[in-house]
Amino acid sequence: MTIPKNSICLWYDREAEAAATFYAATFPDSEVRSVQTAPADFPSGSKGDTLLVMFTVLGIPCIGLNGGPAFIQSEAFSFQIATDTQEETDHYWYAITRNGGQESVCGWCKDRWGISWQITPRVLTEALATGGATATRAFNAMMDMDRIDIAGIESAIRG
Repeated sequence: MTIPKNSICLWYDREAEAAATFYAATFPDSEVRSVQTAPADFPSGSKGDTLLVMFTVLGIPCIGLNGGPAFIQSEAFSFQIATDTQEETDHYWYAITRNGGQESVCGWCKDRWGISWQITPRVLTEALATGGATATRAFNAMMDMDRIDIAGIESAIRG
């Protein structure tokens, strides 16, 4: 196994392998690459427990560390998933929220392990990048949404 030069390391209490398996089943170009057990006891586990899980999410290399309850996830880190259709937006949103996750606002949600996700249609990102009145209308529409509704964003863009 080639170790990437840069990886995202995500701290989990004890379920890094379950999370990585879920991500691999949910997102294309995602896989669990390896599972490594602890060679000795550590503060929140024992020799032989799963310690590290190497995986990818949409091609991004990640490491899941079963580090125990000392640290928890926050919205300061999130995966932002660009979507092209309402069907794709809904697929990811509901895959995350209906698997023990939690809905939030403006396209944000959390999975059951506390990792934040932004399920963001490209039409919204492109409208915001346009600036001016188009960006303002798209932004204001987004502010009233939990899961992003592409038709609502497109209607706001048109004015």
